This record gives sequence, structure tokens and C-alpha cells, in this order.
Amino acid sequence: MDEQYDIIVLGTGLTECILSGLLSIEGKKVLHLDRNAYYGGESASLNLTQLFKKFRGDEAPSSSLGNDTSYNVDLVPKFMMANGELVKILTHTAVTRYINFKQIAGSFVYRDGKIAKVPTTEVEAALSPLVGVMEKNRVRKFFEYVQNYNLEDPSTQNGLDIRTVSMEDVYKSFELEAGTIDFIGHALALHLDDSYLTRPAQETFERIRLYVSSMARYGKSPYLYPVYGLGDLPQGFARLSAVYGSTYMLDKKVDEIVYDANGKATGVRSGDEVAKASQIICDPSYAPNKVQKKARVIRAICLLNGPIPHTDKADSFQLIIPQNQVKRKHDIYIAGLSATHGVCDKDYYLAIVSTIVETENPEQEIQPALDLLGPYVEKFVQVADICEPIQDGTQDQVFVSKSYDATSHFESVCDDVKDLYKRITGNELVLKQRQTLEEEYKEA
Repeated sequence: MDEQYDIIVLGTGLTECILSGLLSIEGKKVLHLDRNAYYGGESASLNLTQLFKKFRGDEAPSSSLGNDTSYNVDLVPKFMMANGELVKILTHTAVTRYINFKQIAGSFVYRDGKIAKVPTTEVEAALSPLVGVMEKNRVRKFFEYVQNYNLEDPSTQNGLDIRTVSMEDVYKSFELEAGTIDFIGHALALHLDDSYLTRPAQETFERIRLYVSSMARYGKSPYLYPVYGLGDLPQGFARLSAVYGSTYMLDKKVDEIVYDANGKATGVRSGDEVAKASQIICDPSYAPNKVQKKARVIRAICLLNGPIPHTDKADSFQLIIPQNQVKRKHDIYIAGLSATHGVCDKDYYLAIVSTIVETENPEQEIQPALDLLGPYVEKFVQVADICEPIQDGTQDQVFVSKSYDATSHFESVCDDVKDLYKRITGNELVLKQRQTLEEEYKEA
């Protein structure tokens, strides 16, 4: 370990592993350390024994729950948009060769006390209770407007410049009802709260287009998910980095980041060993004095002995409870998974509930979601801080990632990756299809 590297990465969360992979394939000499004995950090996938150890200490799981290795339970549940940024990064790096994906079977939303399926076809849209009979034509015109809007063509804009006009004003121009706005803003645009209403509409237009294009790619839902859990994603990028010469060390304590007299990072100390590098990348847990807490998130992992009622017995799904439906400031998300995705025993289902904490009683806040699950066999609850770096890292060359938020997809993670990449390298991240290893070997 006592040698010179270009970059040292601390923590094997997805953000850190993506950056390690991107920089490795660009020729950087990378050392990657993690104090844990497993990949993924806060975004790891745990087997049953690891899950119980993390949340219950010495309590052993019941033998009735099945084989320990049948479980790959995500600590941070997130789905991939089929046309989203993470898929582009996976394609750019060719990490797809290491991971198998399956589609999420359905997308649902909670409205007026009931669970409703997000429509995927014109027939479903016509029959959906999410939009009233008198509203359907206005909604159809709204979606046509969003899809056809062109910043360079005034004839498509209907007098509205979405770079400046608020999303609230766009809704008003189509005379959409409050319930319809809830559905569009939270189940399709996937906003966490209603603050988006006063921001320029371009952001929401792009989110709706991403959802619609991702849905069109495979049908049923816009989401993909790795077989055997999200923990395979950091491992996939770790394998990529190793191919390009990076060094990985798990279960390696990190005592401190070392600085020179000018306050710039020069390496990392582990016991008596010091690895030298001019740049350090880490998650917030490795640099607690360089981050500030922005919010808290609660996540409840529930093991069920059957599918959630009123979800068409789907083996996997996302269910969104918009904030206004339960008189909150933030949405509640439920990620539903089963043995189909290799995350639990065949006799059980997983439901992972998450939201931003608003009170001193976080568990009570997710009760509306827990009530929808029906009886659960086991429940594991964790409340975590959402932290962001205080500085951008360019002065001391320590680049700290953001904590994982409560969103149900990876778009915010990818935004952080691109932002960090630019600060570290000084260049924008340009994603493109790279050669496969086989093609590289043929040219070598």
C-alpha cells in the first residue's frame, strides 16, 4: 500500500465505484479502500445473516425464512430508468457485461385511499381512475404538448418559454385538476415534493419525457433492476476498475486523510501504512468534518409472505404515495421485489419503504405505507442523515460525494457523479459506447 497513486477512493458505494471505473479506464492509477468487508457501503445488498447482524446484533434469523444466500436485500432501494443516466453510464463503461437485469413489472400510485396502476397503454389510460372523464382530453393535449415542445420552434410552444415559466403556470394553461397534477408531478416526473411547481418547467418536461421514453422501451414499467440486487452494481464497476489496473482492498481501516503544510491532500493513512495520492474521493462517512446534514431519510425493509394487495400480484413494482394524499411535505416510496429478482427466498416478498423525515417520530410517518403492505414477517428500520459536502473539493483535493436521498431512482446519484467528475478532472463527462474488451484485445 505504501506507494504513489493518482487517486485514492474511500468507500465502495455506487457513486465512488462509478468514479473509480470511469477514471481507471482513462488511465488513472487508482487505489480503492473500504472499511467494510463487502462492496456497496451504504448502498450494499446484504444476505440474511448480514441483515440481521446489522439491525439485530447477535439475533440469528429463523430457519423458516429459507436459505441465507437466497437473500440480497438492498439497504438503499432504487430502480434504474430504462433510458436514464445510469444505463448510459453502464453502456459507456461496458459494465453491462457483468450484470443481468430484469424489468420491474409495474408502477402504481396511491390516490384517494386506493392503489391505482400507472397506465402503460391507451386502453389503460382510458380506463384509469387517475384521471377523470372530463379531464382525459385536457391530459391528452398536455402530454402531446410536452412531447412536441421544441425550444427552437416557437410554433410548438403555445406562447410559453419553459426555461422561465413555472410548471404551475403550465398546468394552469391546460386547466388541469389538483389530483391530475399530483399524478403527473409525482408518479411520472418523480418529484419528491411540490417545490418543483415554482421552478422553470423545463426540468419537469425533461423528467416526463424520460419516464415516457423509458416506459416505451420495454413496456409495463420504465424501471430496470439488477438480478441479485443493487450490490452487483458497485461490484461490476470494481471488476471494471481491476481490469484497468486499479487496486481494491476491502475490510481495510482508514485512520485519516493526510495533508501537506498548505492543506492539500497527499494520501491516506491506515495504521502504519500511508498510500500517497494527489486526489481523494470519498463518501461522507470518511470526511465527517467536510459535510453538512441537509435532511434525514427513513427506510423500512419489510419481509412479507405474499404480494402487496391491489398490485395485480406483481412480482416487482414501485408504488408512490404523493405527499398531498397523506398530508405530508414529501412523497413516500415503496419498492416491491421478490425471488424473481434474486433478492429473497421464493416464499417471500420484499417491500422497502422510504421517505424524507419531517417529524420526531419517523416510523409514524411511514405508517400509511406500512398499512398498505398487509402483515409483515420481519421489519428492519433505519434512519440516516442525508449529507452534502460543504466545499467543492478543488482547494484541498478531497472530493466528497452526497448521501443517497429518498428518490426511487438513480438520476440524482448520476447527477452527483457527473458533478464530481467535472470537479476532479476539470472536464464534462461525455458518455459514449466504448469498445468491448474483446475488441480492445483484438487491436492490442
